[in-house]
Amino acid sequence: MSGNCSDKPVVVPREDAPIGPQWSQVEIGWNKHWLVPVVKVGWTIKPDGCIFFIRGSEISIVDENTNRCVCTQFSYSFNNVLTPDYKKWNFSLDVVVEPRHTYTLTVFNVPEPENDQYRIKRQITIPGSLWDPSISANVSIDKKPQISIVVMFKTAPYSEMYQVTIQNGIFSCAQNASKKNRTSLTVPFEFDLKQLSHCNTLVTIQPFFIRCKSDCKKVKRKVYHCQSNLPKPVIIKMVLLLVFGGCLSYVLWRASRKDSLNIFSSAAKEQPDVFQVQKRKRVLIIYSLDHHLYKNIVLKLCGFLRTKCGTEVVLDLLDFTRLGVLGGIQWLDWQKEQIDCSSDKILILCSRGVQAKWRAMCGDKQVFLKEDACSPVGDMLTPSLTLLLPHFIRSASFKKYIVGYFEEVSSEEDIPSPFNVTVRYKLMKQFEEVFFRILDIEKHEPGRVKQIDGLSEDKYHQSPSGRALRDAVDAFRAYQLEHPQWFEDELMESSELEEDTVREDEIHENYETLFNHLIYCKLDSTQVVSHVKIKENCFSVNETELLLAEKIKFDDGVQL
Repeated sequence: MSGNCSDKPVVVPREDAPIGPQWSQVEIGWNKHWLVPVVKVGWTIKPDGCIFFIRGSEISIVDENTNRCVCTQFSYSFNNVLTPDYKKWNFSLDVVVEPRHTYTLTVFNVPEPENDQYRIKRQITIPGSLWDPSISANVSIDKKPQISIVVMFKTAPYSEMYQVTIQNGIFSCAQNASKKNRTSLTVPFEFDLKQLSHCNTLVTIQPFFIRCKSDCKKVKRKVYHCQSNLPKPVIIKMVLLLVFGGCLSYVLWRASRKDSLNIFSSAAKEQPDVFQVQKRKRVLIIYSLDHHLYKNIVLKLCGFLRTKCGTEVVLDLLDFTRLGVLGGIQWLDWQKEQIDCSSDKILILCSRGVQAKWRAMCGDKQVFLKEDACSPVGDMLTPSLTLLLPHFIRSASFKKYIVGYFEEVSSEEDIPSPFNVTVRYKLMKQFEEVFFRILDIEKHEPGRVKQIDGLSEDKYHQSPSGRALRDAVDAFRAYQLEHPQWFEDELMESSELEEDTVREDEIHENYETLFNHLIYCKLDSTQVVSHVKIKENCFSVNETELLLAEKIKFDDGVQL
């Protein structure tokens, strides 16, 4: 039995730990339909008394090229140290992989021991092509003179058609061959000897698999066809032909070089690597109100997504009117319904507060943060995790969720264990990859890597909204360095929470008063140019004013 590793495995002391597994197989092959390459991973359990303490095994496969991770748990219940046919217990798993990617495989028995020596690891690189045709060629020359090259190769189980090409200098000739249930094919070629200007002839075989169609990996081999016992007139003619061909090739190369460069430049302009966003997307952001400086980072990220990326952002703090009418759970449920029936995404920003609240949900001490107490919407993270996690752990829903964290103010340790089964992005280092996920577009294509101008780590802050986001991150980072116990300082005891209940009611009342008052304010877009302007013309409610200013900016498109 296997499943996704959504919880951290139990860690036990070394003396109580079960024995480690042993590799029995790590091989590269194809799946049963010959459509995709797979790594066939197998391991055995050592046959000794410790086998009865093993609850299962956990295997993780990390793609070093993309940082994607697949984790699977196996559950065991052993009655004997050996199988009924007196062999070691053996388990295996086939994992779909990508050509030319490197993978790290890790297997350990559960419960997990403290000592790392009980883990077994293996790193494997997938070649570009897994099909070996074993190309061979027979060359014969008769008196005409004519040259015959017969190409022989092994066929693949799920490729019915092949294209065999002979290339020698500028001369090229191709033939198609059909397998017709044969395990090997023979393809003959006949030429005038004078057509071949070089002694080495390149043989290329291209298969046509269902998965890659006409883009399948080609296999090549050079064939040497010159012979020392050729008639002397033939040798003289070949030498003259080589000299003439070389001179002609040089003249043609000089004449076409400029045109070729122009054509290449034109093609580069027609197919640029810089990707242009065509469709507007929508993303719901889930986060924890760890600190007022962290809240500012979240707001600035929303502004960057909105203004620079053209993305519609859904955030509880910027939708507090509708949230107040519906209620927290109903608002979240309504947002989830909108996402389920669309291509919208959910971005989960992990931080100290996210991990602490997740552990509280699992039985640890309850967590109360000052910003949650002061916020008009309260703690929205806990109900979000309660509602979304059952949906998230279904593998079919992974594409709806994006997990990330600001690496300058948070770390990978702040990510709750259920999210370890998917990719975790570092912001803003990997923001471009995050945005491609939001767009549902692959960044990497054969022979091409797409880029979006102004979203890379070294360029995003060149825009006004990106610069504001970077400044917000820097401010919180500086505060953390100056106050190492900042998170503990933000925690509230239950007694403090009761004392702040009256203050919270006042904040909600101020929000409602301010919102209703602004409805009747005679302000046009040009007047709302700063938070100071809002103070002068409408109402002043300290912290609430900042959030409402952000809401006005998002709803009306006013650039503050």
